[in-house]
Amino acid sequence: MYLKKVEGPRAIRLPDGTVMTIADLPSIKTRRWVASRKAAVVRGVLYGLISQDDAMKRYGLSDEEFGEWATAMSSHGENALKVTALKKYRQP
Repeated sequence: MYLKKVEGPRAIRLPDGTVMTIADLPSIKTRRWVASRKAAVVRGVLYGLISQDDAMKRYGLSDEEFGEWATAMSSHGENALKVTALKKYRQP
């Protein structure tokens, strides 16, 4: 069995004890961004599974878009990433 050489860690342990790998990240072809997929990308970047630059290239995200996801998740949790909840968590 051969393992493909990758940059960075193959897996990380999240604070809740679960293990996250590259396979847990959304597909590169993702077009429909639900809250759980956004959260997986943000967790992967925050805990060092992939770099922010790699995530932005991989998923075609802008600095602003990723920053909004990270801010919403850190302030209000995964529920703030839902599109229907934008009005509830948006600052006036």
